[in-house]
Amino acid sequence: MAQPIFLLASNSPRRQQMISWTGWTFSIRPAELDESQLPGEPPADYVLRLAVAKARAAAEQTESSQVILAADTIVADGDDLLGKPASPEAARQMLERLRGRIHQVYTALALYDPITQMLETDLCVSQVPMRVYTVEEIEAYVTTGDPLDKAGAYAIQHAEFHPVEGFAGCYASVMGLPLCHLVRTARFFGVEPLADVPAKCQSNLNYDCPITAAVLRGEQVG
Repeated sequence: MAQPIFLLASNSPRRQQMISWTGWTFSIRPAELDESQLPGEPPADYVLRLAVAKARAAAEQTESSQVILAADTIVADGDDLLGKPASPEAARQMLERLRGRIHQVYTALALYDPITQMLETDLCVSQVPMRVYTVEEIEAYVTTGDPLDKAGAYAIQHAEFHPVEGFAGCYASVMGLPLCHLVRTARFFGVEPLADVPAKCQSNLNYDCPITAAVLRGEQVG
């Protein structure tokens, strides 16, 4: 059996599902590390640092010669990072804070070849407009428990709550893995996808992405 192309340094079911849409084979080696933000560290620097740290940590924990793929995603309201809420009340507060406003989601990618030590990174920054959902909708969503393991206390893809409206960026990035950014970064390693990634992504997410072509041209859009 051929060796998988990538080693994914993540336990995220969503990232595993999305990378499968590329046709690439991969194995999994989650990387555990301190994810504390450094004093004064901007969101972009934070996610890039963690993605690189995860890739290097996975390399140290395995003797695999696969290219390692790591990613990190954070929800930010300005310079404030909104991680996973510690309680239902914290989830309510986050959702109330974001309601009817635009915030940012940062997702960084790091691809690392442990043999050549080649490292390439990419960053997708998405502007995410939240709809004006009601207090009753917040309560119903919090009751499902879904917000408690989501940065920012929401999942953009949640069908019942559907917290976002008017979004015009990389939907996959807000879910944790910007696939077109991954495709263009993988090309530095001579790796091309085995599927039509934009078509697969848009079909699976039921989303007509307006920035696919720009991302694949190398533009810094999210």
